[in-house]
Amino acid sequence: MVVARSAKSYVDGQAGVFNLCGYDIRDVAEKISFEESTYLLWHGHLPTRSELTAFEQEFRAARSLPPELIAFLKTVPHDAVPMYALRTAMSVLGLQTMKELPAQTPGEALAIVKKLAVSLTVRMGMIVAAIHRFRQGLELPPVRSDLGEAAHFLYLLNGTEPGTDAADAFDTALVLHCDHGFNNSTFTARVVSSSLTDIYSVLVAAIGSLNGPLHGGANVQVLPMLQEIGDPANAEAWVLDQLKNKRVVMGIGHPVYKVVDPRKDPLKRMATKLTSQSSAKLISIAEKVEEVMAREKKLHANVDLYSAPLFHALGIPTDLFTPIFAASRTTGWLAQVMEQLEDNRIYRPECEYVGPPVGREF
Repeated sequence: MVVARSAKSYVDGQAGVFNLCGYDIRDVAEKISFEESTYLLWHGHLPTRSELTAFEQEFRAARSLPPELIAFLKTVPHDAVPMYALRTAMSVLGLQTMKELPAQTPGEALAIVKKLAVSLTVRMGMIVAAIHRFRQGLELPPVRSDLGEAAHFLYLLNGTEPGTDAADAFDTALVLHCDHGFNNSTFTARVVSSSLTDIYSVLVAAIGSLNGPLHGGANVQVLPMLQEIGDPANAEAWVLDQLKNKRVVMGIGHPVYKVVDPRKDPLKRMATKLTSQSSAKLISIAEKVEEVMAREKKLHANVDLYSAPLFHALGIPTDLFTPIFAASRTTGWLAQVMEQLEDNRIYRPECEYVGPPVGREF
């Protein structure tokens, strides 16, 4: 059911099309940076060179976390689920920085979101990196202003500057995950923002939605599946056994796409480019899983099937896959919230009542 109009992204599941502000994702995913895709979503057009330079400088100037938030993150149990830690950290950040009641008009709320958008995007990624560093008993390395967002995140995560191929591959992954129509977490963000609550509450709600195993949480289940299969020669029998026992095959199928997810191929190319011997085997297993599912069930690969091997090749722990998804999707959430607030009406849908007959005697 169509619930709103949007100029941000277009998804045609029957044709396997995903457009970002009119651009086919397959045309731009490997050619623009995460900063460029963010500018595109927030402004509706790609930046000129001078606009991009100024925008990148805004991102680099925003690379900081409040000392109080760092102190809180260091109290998070080392075995905590990172998405739970991220959700709570965003709430703590809002508690520290929002000292007034929510805006009273859509215009005031929109102005606040625009003012905070860059800082929120940058800090989401930094929080994810901090969660991982602190659970290892490590400090965040000093922030740098000479790296793009993708390279800087990997640097914060690992403490070393990534190579060009790794940074480019991760940059492409961020672009591919930045927005995707009215998915569950994006719709959540729009619904919550329509009440004119604060943007931190909106992001906490969106993170909670993304964490679900039927949404962004699905990507953490792909890598264990591929590792369980172990070898391409085992894949067909494993998939057939899953189907026989009516168990889900992760990374396959999509609630919208009835053909191949157009985000798959760029991710597969990036993962293949980075492959070590172990991750090369994972890609071969994924290809076989994809082949068998297409043949047996007419179901095709989604974005998760190859993002998992890519993140694995980059040395990213499995439980950070969904938080990284959140860090990328923050730009889309914010773009959609801005669009919602430009012509806001609170969401208040009807439901079909199926309870006892109306008018029961008390």
